[in-house]
Formats: sequence, structure tokens, C-alpha cells
Amino acid sequence: MSSRMLPPRMRALSGRKSVLLSALDIGTSKIVCLIARLDPTEPSEILRARTHRCRILGIGHQRSAGMKGGVIVDLDEAEGAIRRAVDAAERMAGVQVEGVIVNITGGRIGSQSFNAMVSVAGRAVAESDVHRVLEACAARTQQQGRALLHSLPTGYSLGDMRNVRDPKGMVGDALGVDMHVVGCDVTAARNLMLAVERCHLSIEAMVATPYVAGLAALVDDEAELGTALIDMGGGTTSVGVFMGGNLVHVDAVALGGNHITMDIARGLTTGLADAERLKTLYGACIASPSDERESISVPLTGEDGEHPAHLPKSQLVRIIGPRVEEILELVRDRLKHAGFTPNAASRLVLTGGASQLTGMAEAAKRVLAGQIRIGRPLGIQGLPESAKSPSFSAAVGLLVYPQVAGIEHFRPGRRESEAATGTHGYMARVGQWLRDSF
Repeated sequence: MSSRMLPPRMRALSGRKSVLLSALDIGTSKIVCLIARLDPTEPSEILRARTHRCRILGIGHQRSAGMKGGVIVDLDEAEGAIRRAVDAAERMAGVQVEGVIVNITGGRIGSQSFNAMVSVAGRAVAESDVHRVLEACAARTQQQGRALLHSLPTGYSLGDMRNVRDPKGMVGDALGVDMHVVGCDVTAARNLMLAVERCHLSIEAMVATPYVAGLAALVDDEAELGTALIDMGGGTTSVGVFMGGNLVHVDAVALGGNHITMDIARGLTTGLADAERLKTLYGACIASPSDERESISVPLTGEDGEHPAHLPKSQLVRIIGPRVEEILELVRDRLKHAGFTPNAASRLVLTGGASQLTGMAEAAKRVLAGQIRIGRPLGIQGLPESAKSPSFSAAVGLLVYPQVAGIEHFRPGRRESEAATGTHGYMARVGQWLRDSF
């Protein structure tokens, strides 16, 4: 497939202009489309990185189809679900969506760190020197079979002086940069883009789910002091570690809420739809004394439904608990392997639909330790009550992302210069310029 199908780049929004944006959260269990108006605003005390106030105009969400483990497995089914979600949002907002910002959770998302250094010969660092060292670092980030999602400078150095935030105007012999690069499998990215483009939608940017979930759910101090965000979706559980205000690590495991549902269906001999209902209504991660006394009605597979089985709730909890523990232990081990050892001083924020299971925070504290809270989208106007939940963090974060996209650095090229406008082709860019200017 041509380079046209590689994930496009997006420039940061102008701090002086209002804009309409559309976000498409394509998950394993649900697809959400948000249409919002972003108006310039002064930064708040707890969300200083946000340059715009976001008001939701339209929202549409559908049960996912054609997805497994965060990747497309049936193009036609995925296209249909995307079309239905976008259509519902368009009707509510009264506008037609042309381009969307989309996220990706599957495709083995992960990250690597790179560094580079250039000589500045003791003079003051100029803008051209910063560009030179970023280019030197970006040249090392190309990986065969991987699509580049994010390229984030996390700090500069001048000689022996490290953790310099803005080196321009400072003097030194050598200028260095550390860069955090997030990527995913090219095939997963291309098929996701193909499903969206078959709906006659252009893709303005493709971003990693744990990054945007963190943009929506973390306050600035959490990102500054160090926090691991764990997004517990239907088919995957992804992790984003934030430190010094930067995203410094991304990882994912191919287990999520759907695996808990399948365990319930097998363990209680019931259908998947009934297992999901039981999980949502009665599910819990940790046993309580009343579980033995509380009875739940379980429709049995193959039965006519007239005589469901009545089982103690404790039987359901005993199925859910081990799977939740397995997922959290996998996350803990992956973080430890990457050098991020959870401890009593760590901060962890849980988002995603599976994080809403009763007792999830307590279960996470047992396995991961540290200070744990359930994260919800922050600082967004116009969200219906049903959407002010952890499961909508990634969707809302897609609307925050354009406000911080300017910190990323990619090697310039024809495709990047086109995509930076959020449109494709000369006439489309002229139309965008007219809309932005008048």
C-alpha cells in the first residue's frame, strides 16, 4: 500500500481561532463519534495545556462490529458501525462530518526512546539548532513494519546540563534531545484508516488511546509528578506513563472487559449478551459478605428462558476476580520490565469501560499499590450525563489532542505538509484557509 495510507500529522490549533472538530473513538466494544466546537480560552489552573474551551454539539455511539483486540477483523462490519455512530452525531449537531481524529489501541502499540546530539560550538542556541537536533533524532526513529503515531521531545541537554525545557538563547558546546516515539503495526493502522476512509471521511490524525485518555482524565500536576494511566477497554488494556508533563511510555496487553464477559459465559453456561448484562448489573472484582446471600437469575444457554438458574452472586464474583487480577498483574509486570516500578508513592488512574466494575480501584490497589482513582473526562462542556464516565475518556481526549499536537516533531515531507492542514489536496487546503480566515 502507498505512503498515502500512513498516519497523517496534525498541527496544533491556532490559539486565536474557533474550530469545529470531530473525533472517532473506535474501540473493541463501542464506537463513539463526538462533534465539538472549540473556542479560544485562557488556560485553567489545573488544565494549563488546554488552549480552547470545548463544547460538545453532537454525540453518537454504537456497539462495535468487525473489531477484535483493538484491530479490524471485518471491514464491512466495521464500516457499518462507524457510519451509524457518525450519522447519529451529525444529526444531533446538525453538521456534516468530513474529517475525523481517530485513535488506535491494538496493533501492538508500544514506545521507544531515542536521543541525538549536535554541536553548537559555545554559541547561543538558535531555532535552527533545535530543528537540527530534532531532525538528527527523528532520522533514527524509522522502524520497519511500524507506523509512527507520536514523536515527542521529552527534554533537552546542553553539555552536562540535563532536563532543559527550552534551550533557545542558552549557550553550550553540544545540544542534545531525548525523544519518545510511539508506534504500532503498519497493517493495523492501514486497515483502521481504510475502514474510516470507506465511510468517505478523511483522517486528520491517528493517535494512541492511552495518550488521549490521559489528556482527558489527568490534571497537570498528575502528569508533572508522575502517573500511570491504565485504559481498560473491551479487547485491550493499554498503559500510558506521564512524567515531567510528558508522555514517556506506552504499552498494551491484549486482554480486556470482553475476556471477563467470555469467562462469565463459559463459567455460568449462559450467552454472551446475558453474561455482559450480569457483569454490568452485578459484577464485582472483590467479594463482599453479602455475596453468598444475594441471588442472581442466569438464563442458561439452549434453554427457553422460562426457568433460569438462580445462583449466588458469589459465583459470579469468583469468575470475575481472577481475570481482573490477571490483567492487572500483566500490566504491573510490563511496567516493571520497562523500568517503571509501582510503589506506595505512585499515582495510577484507571479509565475505560472495564474500570467501572465495582471494586476495580480496590483490586488495582492490591496488585499495583500506590494512589489509585477512577478517571473521567475533565473540562468538557455539553457532555450528557451518560458520557461523563471513564469509558468516554479516550473519545474526549481526541478533542484535546489538537491543542497539544504542536509539541510533536516529525521529519518533514510531502505527506506531512499536506496533513498538517487537516485536509488533503490543494482545493481542500484553500477551502480550509477560507473557513479559518473569514
